[in-house]
Amino acid sequence: MKTLTITIERKPITVNFDGKSLEVDELSIRLPFGRKPTDITEIAAYGDYTVYVSDTREMTAEEFDGFAMNLLKSRDWLKGKGGYIGNGRLCVMVHAPGRPYLFIDPSGGDYARYVARLG
Repeated sequence: MKTLTITIERKPITVNFDGKSLEVDELSIRLPFGRKPTDITEIAAYGDYTVYVSDTREMTAEEFDGFAMNLLKSRDWLKGKGGYIGNGRLCVMVHAPGRPYLFIDPSGGDYARYVARLG
């Protein structure tokens, strides 16, 4: 079986959001986001958004699986992050070895309100 490798470029930029300058990485691809999925299997994505990564959260496979199966659970590390900016979403990138990448826009909340999946 061949493995498909996707290369995503990350371009560091400064954006103005909510009256503040933020250093983020703009991804070279656009992604659709799902709204309030309860778990990773319910991501019914729509739209076409630029993705701005403000934070990265690396997890173990076990941590990722627990997170991905309960996306609506309150998490301190998401609190107050994310938001809609221009034609894109300000996101926390979540990843673990052997798992897909998730891009989480909590839009100021403390749970995965908007989620895009890659992989």
